[in-house]
Order: sequence, then structure tokens, then C-alpha cells
Amino acid sequence: MHFTLYSRSYCHLCHDMIAALESARATRDFRFDVVDVEDSPDLEARFGVKVPLLMAGEHEVFHYHYQEALLDAALQQGSQDRAARTA
Repeated sequence: MHFTLYSRSYCHLCHDMIAALESARATRDFRFDVVDVEDSPDLEARFGVKVPLLMAGEHEVFHYHYQEALLDAALQQGSQDRAARTA
């Protein structure tokens, strides 16, 4: 499964979230891209100070702090969605 983490380069919560997600990848099958909202006026306007923000497509998974249970729920939902598409 693929996630997008919206962040800022100077944000300590963002750095913490990246570290937590990297650690979680050791036991879970997912990947994520980090997008700096300050590189885009549209993203800056859309997300404002709501970073770090982990998204699965257009669905918010969690923001500000890593939440293992919500990551696992998103991964489970992604698996179910993939299974339904192939059935």
C-alpha cells in the first residue's frame, strides 16, 4: 500500500513521524512518499498547519502524531479493497 506524508522540512513532529513510519515498515508492507507542503502554494493552502499528515489517497489516516492502530486499520482496509477489486 502507498501513503503520502505531507510535512515541512523544519517540523520536528514531521521528523518524528518519518522515523516512526520507517520503523513500522520493518513489520508492515507499505511505502510512503514525503511531500513538503511549502513547495506548493496549493498544498500550503489546503493543509496549513495540519502537518505531519498521513494520507491514503484522499483519505486522512492521522495527523500530528503517529498512531499505530490507525496505520494498521488503513493497511487492513487497503488489503480488503484490493481483494474486492480482484474478486
